Amino acid sequence: MASIVNFLREQFTRAQPLPAGTHHYQSQPDEPPYRLHLRMQPDGSGMLIVNAATVLHLNPTATEYAYHMMKGTAADEAANQIARRYRVGRATAKQDFLDFTERVRTMIHTPDLDPVTYLDFERVAPYSQALTAPLRLDCALTYRLPPGDKAEHAPVKRVDRELTTEEWQSIMDKAWAAGIPHLTFTGGEPTLREDLPALIAHAEKNGQVCGLLSDGLKLADKEYLQLLLQTGLDHLLFILQPENEASWQALETVMPEDLFTTVHLTVTPQNVKKGRIILERLAKLEVKSLSLSTSDSSLKDDLAGLRQLAAELGLSVKFDLPVPYSADNPVAHETAEDSVMDGAGKAWLYVEPDGDVLPAQGMADKILGNFLRDPWEKIYH
Repeated sequence: MASIVNFLREQFTRAQPLPAGTHHYQSQPDEPPYRLHLRMQPDGSGMLIVNAATVLHLNPTATEYAYHMMKGTAADEAANQIARRYRVGRATAKQDFLDFTERVRTMIHTPDLDPVTYLDFERVAPYSQALTAPLRLDCALTYRLPPGDKAEHAPVKRVDRELTTEEWQSIMDKAWAAGIPHLTFTGGEPTLREDLPALIAHAEKNGQVCGLLSDGLKLADKEYLQLLLQTGLDHLLFILQPENEASWQALETVMPEDLFTTVHLTVTPQNVKKGRIILERLAKLEVKSLSLSTSDSSLKDDLAGLRQLAAELGLSVKFDLPVPYSADNPVAHETAEDSVMDGAGKAWLYVEPDGDVLPAQGMADKILGNFLRDPWEKIYH
């Protein structure tokens, strides 16, 4: 009788999802480099984040497939666990698990592949889904600028101090505990912080994808560049100063390295006529990723033309990246595309050098709290 009761209980008890949490996987040395983050929700659904760039919203079954894929569970064992939890046949569960794993791996190694057309993943409009935490945290480590830069290019008067190394590390830990997989270090000029390598190393230790927004001039020092790479820097947004030959030399030093690099160009009345020359030079350096900005509305048509030229030269234009404080683009992303700022305060947050949290850079009238003093639930409500 007991066995019958247990059988009936097993058949009619609702399947309980795996515990909520964030899981990280980094490719092995013998694999092409990539990172996966799986954010598992209390209801069993999940979000799989590939290289901090592609986000897949998963139902509970697919979430468990992703969990077992990242944990390296053998297909037969994964099938047994999924079959027990969701009451499907083991053969079906195994085949579905293998199919899911193959589709994800195809997407990992083919970054330009449309997951809807080729992989049968459902497309979700950017930033349309409810999030339990942002996908990215932009950390302004300092508002200091290199010698010669005008002080008004960064809002130094907004903060009365810079956080210490330990304080920034505590913020990074708090972000990781909340499920934020991606950090970018910005400023000001973040390479002016002597502890930048230590902060990158701490992000690597947590399992967070780590990016840097910099004018890149210090990266011309190959020893310093190697230090950042060895401590775990994953990607770079290089702020090109096209009129400065030292900026081009620094970019020439960076490009041969195994580091995903996006070049940011602020289009101004002074450089717009040289736009074609600049983009062609970037293409010759084998730059593949480009961010364009301007705050001058009169250059809107020129900007559109440069985007078209970039496409012809094989440069992929990125839109939802942080941009530097500068005389020509002090607060906001350059494009007039409504979708760009849809993620502000939702898909990403901006932390000032004193720990104050804004929805995005420049939105100083909307302080959400302070990362050191306020609970996460108040900041991201």
